[in-house]
Amino acid sequence: MIDLHLHLDGSLAPEDVLTYASLSRVPLPADTEEGIRKLLTVQPDCRNLGEYLEKFDLPLRVLQTEETLEMSVCGLVKRLARQGLCYAEIRFAPQLHTERGLSQREVTQAAVNGLWKGIKESGMLSKLILCCMRGRDNDTANRETVRAAGEFLGKGVCAVDLAGNEAAYPTSDFEELFLEVRHRGIPMILHAGEAAGAESIRSALDFGAVRIGHGIHAIDDPALMEELAERKVVLELCFSSNLQTKAAASPETYPLVLFHERGLCTTVNTDNMTVSDTTLQKEYQLLQKYFSLDETTLETMALNAAEGAFVSDKEREILKSKINRDFAGWL
Repeated sequence: MIDLHLHLDGSLAPEDVLTYASLSRVPLPADTEEGIRKLLTVQPDCRNLGEYLEKFDLPLRVLQTEETLEMSVCGLVKRLARQGLCYAEIRFAPQLHTERGLSQREVTQAAVNGLWKGIKESGMLSKLILCCMRGRDNDTANRETVRAAGEFLGKGVCAVDLAGNEAAYPTSDFEELFLEVRHRGIPMILHAGEAAGAESIRSALDFGAVRIGHGIHAIDDPALMEELAERKVVLELCFSSNLQTKAAASPETYPLVLFHERGLCTTVNTDNMTVSDTTLQKEYQLLQKYFSLDETTLETMALNAAEGAFVSDKEREILKSKINRDFAGWL
């Protein structure tokens, strides 16, 4: 059971936020786990992606030191292992954790330290993805992120992503940045086709993306769907999150089944466990409920995640073996 699309800052447990705030001496607007949970979790009447992203403000405030960054990554890896996962790729944007003077390299090093500690203590393989951010004046910060990814590639970091408000900052604006990513030989994923249309997915493919974060608006372009299927591009679908951000209008219009029937490489992911109030198991169960999917179809999506993971061939075979052995009992 694999989560390929999981944001660190959107997946902090409320009790951990209280701990990190105490260690960082950050005042909080609530002092109980339940109070913090309400501040971290999106409400059913969430209107759009912009409102959804507001839930990241508090987690970012408490993740501005090497200590809390290391603890948060380590803690998340161990929590995912307890939930029955066999692999996860945890993503975060180093540039959002520099408000207290840390460099992006120091941020990344702290996260890598936490990753290896979490792996050692849980036995679960995990890797990190560094996110560049969509914005108007952050090219310098994004290029620093790419340099950090290059330095730690194969040492805990496995890829670079582009995240943020896709509707406000089109994917096509970041062509030069991802030319550098490709020049450095770093695998890339891009959030695309979530808040923007099919054209953002085409831009991501042109840049060299081998996986697409979300990608649900591929449904608007039959030729694009065919291309995605032919190229075996992995789509990181996040059902609950996509409904909450209004990227998908309703479960009835969600394109998962159509994508699967058209031969697209669909995977199931959480996006943000705390913001969306979900787990990977819950996501699979929701899909089973809403779309009447059988166990074989759901297991195929889990195996798709193994195929799309940034791991060695040997690690991939181990992951597929674990899914074949354990999926039915886990679901």
